[in-house]
Amino acid sequence: MSTQLGIISDPHAAPAALEHALSIFKQRKIETIICAGDIAGYFDDLAATTSLLKKHRVQCIIGNHDQDLLANSTNKNSDEYRFLEQLPLSLTLTIENIRIYIAHAQPPEELHGGIKLLSVNGDAIPGRIQQWQKQLRDVDYDILIVGHTHQVFAERIGEILVINPGSTAFNHSAMILTLPEKQVEIIALENREIVKCWNWGKFARGQ
Repeated sequence: MSTQLGIISDPHAAPAALEHALSIFKQRKIETIICAGDIAGYFDDLAATTSLLKKHRVQCIIGNHDQDLLANSTNKNSDEYRFLEQLPLSLTLTIENIRIYIAHAQPPEELHGGIKLLSVNGDAIPGRIQQWQKQLRDVDYDILIVGHTHQVFAERIGEILVINPGSTAFNHSAMILTLPEKQVEIIALENREIVKCWNWGKFARGQ
């Protein structure tokens, strides 16, 4: 029997898109949900965002925006602060005999940089997969899940299936991973068109 996982990343304190993704996972009866970090940042409803993640028992890791918030917060007794401070830098799972590693930007536990396979227009960058194959040669897992770069892809890099679900807030996307088949379904959120690569300079300034 197959097992499905819900995969999200970079909700950035925007609960509406996150809630839509979680409602889809619930309709599909998906019990294991992974968030690859950056729960905070950009938008301003962190309380509702963390509440949704807790309610749906999402397995989360910390991102660079989360770490920045913890470092600069003046309210260390808030529920949101306590939620973020207990998040790990990475997660490992074994489901259907498939070994999965989750990091925010790139292994082993980097919060910056990130695996960028696409141009700002969402096109594959020639040679980039080959470059990352060299950098990931010591990653001994079947699947690597990352976030951070606001790019949407599921690509085989060497022996590893590398998955980035994109940002629920900016790419309007989430993913469903079926194991052991390693099939990936990309889900559009809030009736929005999926942005394969969300680039701050291009989209935030309307260029």
